[in-house]
Amino acid sequence: MNNPNSSRATQWKKQARQCLALFSGFFLFSAAGCSTLPNNTAPEVIATFAPQADPQVEIMSPKQGADADLVLREFYKASGKPANDYQSTRNFLTPDAQEQWTPKEAVDVVDSIDILTTDNGLDHKTFEVSGKHIGTLSPNGAYTPSGRDYSATVQMQKVDGQWRIQDFPPKLVIERNDLRNNYRPISLYFLGQSGESLVSDRRWIYTGQQSIDSEIVTLLLEGPNTDLRPATTDLTPTSATFLGYENGTYNFGGLSSMSKDERFRFAAALTWTLNNAGVSTTVKATADGSPLVDGLDVMTVDDFAEFNPGNLVSSDTQLFAVNNGALFEVAGDQVEPANSVLGRGSDVQSADISKEGIVAAIRKKSSDEYQLSMGELGVKLEDDLKAKTLARPTFEANGQSIWTVVDGKKVVRVSRSAKGELHQSEIDASSLDSIQGEISVIRLSATGARVAMIIEGNVYVGVVVRGKNRKYSIVNAHRVSQEIQNTALSLDWMSDGGLMVGTDSVNSPVWRIEQDGSSATTLATGNVTAPVVAVAASPTKLYITDSHALLELPAESTDNTFWREVAGLQGQRSSPIVVK
Repeated sequence: MNNPNSSRATQWKKQARQCLALFSGFFLFSAAGCSTLPNNTAPEVIATFAPQADPQVEIMSPKQGADADLVLREFYKASGKPANDYQSTRNFLTPDAQEQWTPKEAVDVVDSIDILTTDNGLDHKTFEVSGKHIGTLSPNGAYTPSGRDYSATVQMQKVDGQWRIQDFPPKLVIERNDLRNNYRPISLYFLGQSGESLVSDRRWIYTGQQSIDSEIVTLLLEGPNTDLRPATTDLTPTSATFLGYENGTYNFGGLSSMSKDERFRFAAALTWTLNNAGVSTTVKATADGSPLVDGLDVMTVDDFAEFNPGNLVSSDTQLFAVNNGALFEVAGDQVEPANSVLGRGSDVQSADISKEGIVAAIRKKSSDEYQLSMGELGVKLEDDLKAKTLARPTFEANGQSIWTVVDGKKVVRVSRSAKGELHQSEIDASSLDSIQGEISVIRLSATGARVAMIIEGNVYVGVVVRGKNRKYSIVNAHRVSQEIQNTALSLDWMSDGGLMVGTDSVNSPVWRIEQDGSSATTLATGNVTAPVVAVAASPTKLYITDSHALLELPAESTDNTFWREVAGLQGQRSSPIVVK
């Protein structure tokens, strides 16, 4: 396998694939917003290197006699349509500007655009454009959130009596609504470092083109987004290329050096990606003229069930709760002390439980000392870490190792051996040094490829890298929600890869954040009283602890505005624990 951490190899690999695609008659378009691929045809030379619009998608043009400010606003709407080398956008430019303009690769996304006239002439006008910059859309469709002010100057002039844009920044800008109206998010799946799970990589795909499936396949072959790459395993060799889609078959070349196992795992990523993107439930694929997987001419997700991204969290998850310093198991309307010393105690502050039946608990030993206890439920626990503060533990995907935060700064991993012995090591979190404040909450994703944190009331997501000798590190951390300003108190990963966040905001106590940070929306608030000090999510239910009680809501609920108290714990301020 190739080393995914070699930037030189990665860059060479990308260039090699682009060259191979070119000589095979295919292309990657990176003008703005997303990669664009050829239509579903046999490999042959293509006359144009621009994305082809769906015939049913209207190409925008300025309205005759429209005022300058209206033309400018329509221009920004047209900027969300990259098809045919941004023909819709070019229709709003003067002839000189059309000839000179070359779109930059990335697209800026703003919440909304404000326009102010600063020079109002008869045949020319100058506008100051401003807004809140909320993110950037890369050529491969990856979204990176941000939070800064945006401003630009646009010059317009009359051409044959019609207002057209003469001068503007080369980097295009679109509003948040136009991103959602013209693109749709899909998840690409890549093999994680463990080789046992598929890690999702969210991308935005332009919907106004003819060949979405080919775009998805080429993006998959191109590899993970730069931020996520260190947490994945690269299966395909530098010679790999997508040869196109013909007669219902996805054809690949340059895979002869891959082992049968590597082909199988690549096929799993391909099939799950196309299935979950709604492209196809059955996949036919060849590698150098032969079936991609021997014996599987037609592949379905059932053939790769062990890699099911949705099975990382079971739909029949158990619920536990910490109440008055003790651990309880919740089953229906029955609440019983857990079969553990923790169920009979009064010093439990927080806990996490893995699906393997391992419990990790933070226990209060004195007014200024906390301790980690860990082991099998119903069996004697081993004690380990001691500190003035310890963050709620979070399990890795193996269910045998946890992470916690010591005194707000030091991230520590505690692993449990087959004999039940505990071993601790420090996580390299030096990449967080530039972020001011203490880490109050830390949660690992279901695959262990990502880590979410609350630092001084703000939400950050980083990538987890497992180096040699099981040395772990956090890299590429960034803030994912500007809407939640210094108010976050609790968080948990949702089954679809998004985040659920509890805050101390009276008006917006509970939030959902998309995996890539492209959107943050408030959840039902009808009877929720801030602060929301604990949250937990299962595939079927969401749980929160507000100022009064432990509440639940169906995960798929769209109409409910009121949470209900968890049966058996009514009126009790308990902290939920979903076994994952």
